[in-house]
Amino acid sequence: MHIKSFRVENFRRLKNVRVDLDKETTVFVGANNSGKTSATHVFQRFLDPKIRFQIYDFTADCWEVFNRFDPVIDNPETDLPKIYFDLWFEVDDDNVHRVVDLLPGLDWNGEPVGVRMAYAPRDPSSLVTNYQEARRENNLPGEKSDAGYKPWPQNITDYLSKRLTNEYETKYYVLDARQCDADLVPNPGYEPFYLGSSSSGAGSIVSTLIKVDFLNAQRHLTDAESHGRAENLSRRLSKYYQRNLQKFEADLDALSAIANSESALNEHFAQAFDSILKSIEHLGYPGTTNPGLVVRASFNVQNILSTSARVHYALPTVNGDPLLGSSPVLPDQYNGLGFKNLIYMAVEILDFHHAWEDMEGQRPPVHLIMIEEPEAHLHAQLQQVFIRRVFELLPEAKPGFHTQLVITTHSSHILYESSFKPIRYFCREKGDDSLHCSEVKNLSLFYHGEEEVTRDFLQQYLKLTHCDLFFADAAVLVEGNVERLLLPLIIERSFPDLKKCHLTILEVGGAFAHKFQELLEFLDITTLVITDLDSVTLPQSTDTEEKDPERSTACMTTAPAAVTSNETLKHWFPKLTSIDELLDLPDSEKVVKHGGVGDGGIRVAFQTRRPTIWGADTAELAGRTLEEAFALENLAWTQAKPRIISLGIRTSSRMTLQDLHEAIYRRVRNLDKTKFVLGLIAEQDTTWKAPRYIIDGLEWLRDRLLPPPAVVPAPSLEVGVDA
Repeated sequence: MHIKSFRVENFRRLKNVRVDLDKETTVFVGANNSGKTSATHVFQRFLDPKIRFQIYDFTADCWEVFNRFDPVIDNPETDLPKIYFDLWFEVDDDNVHRVVDLLPGLDWNGEPVGVRMAYAPRDPSSLVTNYQEARRENNLPGEKSDAGYKPWPQNITDYLSKRLTNEYETKYYVLDARQCDADLVPNPGYEPFYLGSSSSGAGSIVSTLIKVDFLNAQRHLTDAESHGRAENLSRRLSKYYQRNLQKFEADLDALSAIANSESALNEHFAQAFDSILKSIEHLGYPGTTNPGLVVRASFNVQNILSTSARVHYALPTVNGDPLLGSSPVLPDQYNGLGFKNLIYMAVEILDFHHAWEDMEGQRPPVHLIMIEEPEAHLHAQLQQVFIRRVFELLPEAKPGFHTQLVITTHSSHILYESSFKPIRYFCREKGDDSLHCSEVKNLSLFYHGEEEVTRDFLQQYLKLTHCDLFFADAAVLVEGNVERLLLPLIIERSFPDLKKCHLTILEVGGAFAHKFQELLEFLDITTLVITDLDSVTLPQSTDTEEKDPERSTACMTTAPAAVTSNETLKHWFPKLTSIDELLDLPDSEKVVKHGGVGDGGIRVAFQTRRPTIWGADTAELAGRTLEEAFALENLAWTQAKPRIISLGIRTSSRMTLQDLHEAIYRRVRNLDKTKFVLGLIAEQDTTWKAPRYIIDGLEWLRDRLLPPPAVVPAPSLEVGVDA
């Protein structure tokens, strides 16, 4: 038995989302403030009776509904917002008896079993009465509308900010999958069967099915004794020992033995902690050349029964021999925080598991462990170790019981250690009416729906580059190393506002950028693709053979019958066959629309014709590549600085514009491009201009990410005329 999915309505950023959970490990990713934390906190709010809801847990648009609520006109039963949490289980034969109360009928045939938890008014009519009474009691007579102090409550929102837990409670319902659509959303008009409320004890039905534990990000782990949030690793292991491990059978003989020597107690600790220390070794760290872990007694004969054990680090031997009892050891504060944090999380996860196994009464068959940002204080190598081995820490589950992990992360090292299948991508919904809402993309659907070759390419590329595509506000796909190095400089000089956004720059080349289209459209990530025209001429065909693209020859963009060899342009603009057609394409048609509809989230930028002046000559010219376009955009500047960027032509002063263009084209063909871009970055003279096609693309990106602020009209001035 395991959790198949859950659906949330009206909770923080999650206006109406469904999240599918992997049977073992699910990874929540997304940009900051995209709803990942909301998706974990909803479990706390509904399943932990010690944690209470607040008015701020409702989505932002619900506050407006509360504010507009009129007790005289509106119906409190239907018009007051509610938070819904639908939990769906896949049930195996061993656990059917546990969900009898949730089965929709005797004709149940193995469909997902669902329970709805709704945070709703206890008694809607009583809520309105109590609100009106509070208004009458606290509104002072003769209150002025413009007074600075406004007595509580001004509206329903203000009232519930203090009385929410008195007026609202969790109610439970049985859901029938046959009365829902394919996404397990209840059909219109369907009324789930009411089980009861939290005050009537109906919540026990859910608590007997699932136990949820939370491992928060360890941002405060330290060795110092502190009264704050600091946690000591040795103390944590001591708690684990007290909770889970067999205690030492203390009697007078044992105490006498301990008083004579610590060896008996150390031997006991070695046996007691053997399983957990071996489990930690499965993490693949510390390895053969790093310190191992040894638990030794911190002896105190006056208080021997309450003395905590202390973690020590045993120094490895030079020849790798097994550690002996006399091996030198160091206290736990003498090792790095990253390793310590890894061990801490391993101990916590094992502690959660043992506590679940030792639960009294009916043990829930599903154990959900939610781990928040495990990358905190873990360097890249440990992050990869953690995600690869975290599930191996847990003992094999007994029949009928199952553990699921949910990990939220901002680490590309953690993310790309897994495939696409367990990833759930949280993104902010686009549109003016969805500013504070998110949606969730299930990448397992993309995994199964994409061609295997493309899917494997993307997965391998993202894993090797460790890019932060899933955490960015927008992506910029560039042709090569020159664009990747030059783009941040152009943004800093010409578009400083874009530095407010998190952009990820991917170097993918013109031959592979189009392979990202399906993934980018699936994720709905705003994307700018910067590529080259790559003009070529095809060999003349005979009557018996067609033109062979593989035998094409590079040429200038002004060459007759020139076509592009760039796979990105051929993929996104298949109807345009010639360079002239691409150059004539208006900017509005360079935005790729998903399925041919909408305003499009992908903009392709390539070289355009630019007015170019050299001496008395003037022409509209376009470069074949970035370097050529840069030279044409800055013709006088590049010829004045030949040694810096290697685009200067020695006899340029005696050339016509056409001859100089041809010379630059040939020079670029053999140019050391890395030397070119590094020389440009190092150049202190900032009078050069970025190629116009890149500027146009970045302007589009800025307008998509940073809409211009609304213009507030200036107050009109009335001019008086004296009589």
